[in-house]
Amino acid sequence: MAESVQVRCPVCRREHRYTAPVYPCGCGAPVALPVMGSSTPVQVRHRTWAGSWVSARCPACGNVEEWPQPELSCDCGTVLRVPIHPPAPSSPASRPAPTPPPAPTPAPAQTPIPRPAFRPVTIRTAQDAKTAAAQYLRWLGFAEIRVAERTPASGIDLRGPGIVAHVDPTTSPTPLRDIETLWLNGLNDSAVAVSFCLAGYARDARYRADELALPLFVLDLTGTPKAVNDPADQLIRTPR
Repeated sequence: MAESVQVRCPVCRREHRYTAPVYPCGCGAPVALPVMGSSTPVQVRHRTWAGSWVSARCPACGNVEEWPQPELSCDCGTVLRVPIHPPAPSSPASRPAPTPPPAPTPAPAQTPIPRPAFRPVTIRTAQDAKTAAAQYLRWLGFAEIRVAERTPASGIDLRGPGIVAHVDPTTSPTPLRDIETLWLNGLNDSAVAVSFCLAGYARDARYRADELALPLFVLDLTGTPKAVNDPADQLIRTPR
């Protein structure tokens, strides 16, 4: 069960009730981050990749994994980093046997939905790539898609009810880190996470996306997305 603690902002002294996020371990068990209720939170001034992750042990299988650092936004505008208890050492013999994840059930085949012809947006700039991806998500049936003018620290460029998306406009293949960060953001928001890019995906990023059932699309310069994995094909065929 997720733990709730009292957190006081060191800047304005406001108090907040903070509930630790819960993430699914690879074994299928929930992992609630063990936040420290008695420690003073730290103001986030500069973000780094290493500082955005913490280690926590799964109570079911004993594996230690990396999860997003718990953060809280105060009413005064300060972003606070909530510390967690570090994982205690555990010998292999004392760890409980991992619970095998349930076997996935193949999704039933679905008939493609009749839609009007998609009208792409020609890509000349990074913002055009975001606009093209947003246009495609609207065409798929996702409503109220908002486009970020600047990519926030979370890496989420597009957001709408039940959907988050990352758009990589660079000329390098999208790395594994971007895929895992996108998936965690979707998990935290209880939303479908979708990735768009111009230059394809690194091999390990592609494999990881397939494991996570995360749809991958590649945009050509006309602004037309192409599905590059089975979850993307499934997203296109899913009614909404």
